[in-house]
Amino acid sequence: MVSTLSGIRFPLLPSAYNNNNDSASLHSSFNGDRRTSSLSLFLTNSSFSRKIFAGKSSYDSDSSLTVAASKKVLVPDSQSDGSSSVTEQLEAPGTVSEDPQVLEDVDNVAMEDDKKVEDEAKKSDVPSLDAGNVDGTEARGEETPHPLDGTVSTAKKNATQKSIPPPGNGKKIYEIDPLLVGFRDHLDYRYGQYKRLREEIDKYEGGLEVFSRGYEKFGFTRSAEGIAYREWAPGAKSASLIGDFNNWNTNADVMTRNEFGVWEIFLPNNADGSPPIPHGSRVKIRMDTPSGIKDSIPAWIKFSVQAPGEIPYNGIYYDPPEEENYVFQHSQPKRPKSLRIYEAHVGMSSTEPKINTYAEFRDDVLPRIKRLGYNAVQLMAIQEHSYYASFGYHVTNFFAPSSRCGTPDDLKSLIDRAHELGILVLMDIVHSHASNNVLDGLNMFDGTDSHYFHSGSRGYHWMWDSRLFNYGSWEVLRYLLSNARWWLEEYKFDGFRFDGVTSMMYTHHGLEVAFTGNYNEYFGLATDVDAVTYLMLVNDLIHGLYPEAVTIGEDVSGMPTFCVSVQDGGVGFDYRLHMAIADKWIELLRKMDEDWQMGDIVHTLTNRRWQEKCVAYAESHDQALVGDKTIAFWLMDKDMYDFMALDRPATPLVDRGIALHKMIRLITMGLGGEGYLNFMGNEFGHPEWIDFPRGTQQLPNGKIVPGNNNSFDKCRRRFDLGDANYLRYHGLQEFDQAMQHLEETYCFMTSEHQYISRKDEGDRVIVFERGNLVFVFNFHWSKSYSDYRVGCLKPGKYKIVLDSDEKLFGGFNRIDHSAEYFTTDGWFDDRPHSFLLYAPCRTAVAYVLVAGPAKD
Repeated sequence: MVSTLSGIRFPLLPSAYNNNNDSASLHSSFNGDRRTSSLSLFLTNSSFSRKIFAGKSSYDSDSSLTVAASKKVLVPDSQSDGSSSVTEQLEAPGTVSEDPQVLEDVDNVAMEDDKKVEDEAKKSDVPSLDAGNVDGTEARGEETPHPLDGTVSTAKKNATQKSIPPPGNGKKIYEIDPLLVGFRDHLDYRYGQYKRLREEIDKYEGGLEVFSRGYEKFGFTRSAEGIAYREWAPGAKSASLIGDFNNWNTNADVMTRNEFGVWEIFLPNNADGSPPIPHGSRVKIRMDTPSGIKDSIPAWIKFSVQAPGEIPYNGIYYDPPEEENYVFQHSQPKRPKSLRIYEAHVGMSSTEPKINTYAEFRDDVLPRIKRLGYNAVQLMAIQEHSYYASFGYHVTNFFAPSSRCGTPDDLKSLIDRAHELGILVLMDIVHSHASNNVLDGLNMFDGTDSHYFHSGSRGYHWMWDSRLFNYGSWEVLRYLLSNARWWLEEYKFDGFRFDGVTSMMYTHHGLEVAFTGNYNEYFGLATDVDAVTYLMLVNDLIHGLYPEAVTIGEDVSGMPTFCVSVQDGGVGFDYRLHMAIADKWIELLRKMDEDWQMGDIVHTLTNRRWQEKCVAYAESHDQALVGDKTIAFWLMDKDMYDFMALDRPATPLVDRGIALHKMIRLITMGLGGEGYLNFMGNEFGHPEWIDFPRGTQQLPNGKIVPGNNNSFDKCRRRFDLGDANYLRYHGLQEFDQAMQHLEETYCFMTSEHQYISRKDEGDRVIVFERGNLVFVFNFHWSKSYSDYRVGCLKPGKYKIVLDSDEKLFGGFNRIDHSAEYFTTDGWFDDRPHSFLLYAPCRTAVAYVLVAGPAKD
């Protein structure tokens, strides 16, 4: 039987999915030849969506059964970098062994000949690189190929093509912001820690470029001779690789441990040259740990799936034949001057109540994004997460794309299509915390709570119910840096939005802390220097290897130096997410607009540091989740369900809501930052919140949290409402599209010219210049102004280029677009020129200079 999945053919034996098979029958079919094991990844169809599942696990197999395994070979390596012991040594560099055979990366061992390698191995008391068996007693001859030769040579080739500039002096931050001089001790210490790590990585790992390719040596690595598997699990007492390929037999493929807690095994190819683990096989590592025997999905797994009817996930050995690998056809777009980001969740991007696929998003949603005028899409919930309702923030498998939406190749196809359309693809990456799921994730991976995370309370986020990484650990740095690079290298992502950066940078995680802007809040004992140093390293890595890549940090604290380059002493992000804007709009929407203060709005929108680029947004996915309300829902509430059809009169609430919805978005784009973000569906005022399918839960304290009967009804996007030209939603969508194209044409978000000439509390009018445009906002709920004078910098003739009151946008068509506006000389609102206009209530209008002053 054959199942086809995105061009990949998976041969399936009946035993892979036949529920009648018992453990005895599985054992009887195993004869020691891994070629007989079935390939278990297959496709099922449901009424909701196409899903990828693995067959049921054979965990009931008799582990006491002894099976003769084929010959194993110790993974050739100068060492397997490791563990807490290395971290401790880094705290006291003087104690670090100078022996490169112990601490140098395998990819940087200079092997001129086999004799040199053997001599060095003897001096460092570690097994020879050429060990031919698990006890290292049999040296290989020169004619025997190195089992990782293919990987090493590829790595060396890549290393010659890419390099990361050395650290700078980190002093320019004091020129950019003289207030930082008073905190020089902290900042110099922080930069010293960063430089020390760079030096240690250069010394013992061959540089940051090599260090960030951990996926080439950990997890599964394929060579011409077979498959190597390495895992850092210092807490484990013993370990075995189990899976479909050996009928889940614990005794078949026992791993060996080195002094740094790295477990490893090499599986040679089958006699016929086929790989020892077939593509699509389920795999896990079984360990005897301080917490007992446990089966874990490999930490570096590239794909994992959930079988029908099962709770746990299975790791999948994903290694399609070369001819079936997806090949990118289109080059990555250049970074645009200004970012207009469409924040999207692939799974909930269908109009139907189901989980959408990468392929459907590629074909249906990407053209929509292009048409709307956005130049970047930010994909959420990409990293595998076993709990769908976590919105992708409780990651279990950091290197694996979510299997709910398709295969890794399907995701690559989506990204390639976006690049064809000229759209950047940013990934919402989660390095701020990890799922506390012990079964599927990193938590208690080796049976200890201090493996990848801080132990005790420091390693647990009480509000998010998740685990917190130990950014001071050498192997955690390797893991996370390699993870960031993996998504850029393998999937061609164009950058990241780093989630929860505030939580990373402070030991209090920003919880119950009101940041006032006092610099003592940023540079003190509450700052997690290890985490900030990691952020500096990852930004250094990304921008060093991929100068066009974009990094955006989700920081609510306003950390100074956040968007200053690492070489100059900063944290290194390109943009900070301007989170205060959305909070301000929610605060204002709790009031009547009669109580809004124009100065308050302007201050919030413009309150950012000089030379710090920000991504502004009126609302993101956060404001659309259950427990909150979208802006549209705050404005129009239940009237959205009954009065949005154009063939019936609107209510005053709907008229007010539609008008303010457009104004809020345009002024946010106009003044809020150098980038703009919108969550999918909010451009047309999506009428419903987001509620992921979930069942009733009982909390540890006994409290019952009701579910929604696992319904997908509120976990989708009703794009059909925005497309329906007989509904008022359509007008909002048309306005958002016009807004994006206005910015594309005039590039006002990135213009150096910005001047706010009026914020009149009596008239409720805001007037500002951005680039070559003059924006006029009349927030008054009832007053329209004729012959209203506004100041401007440049003299000449102005015309309207965007009018929120246009009928197409759901307005009342009160302004004549054929009118021309000529300036008069003389200072007004501190501007050298001015012109008269008509400003209807609750409207926003953009004017552009179309001709200079008439000559005499």
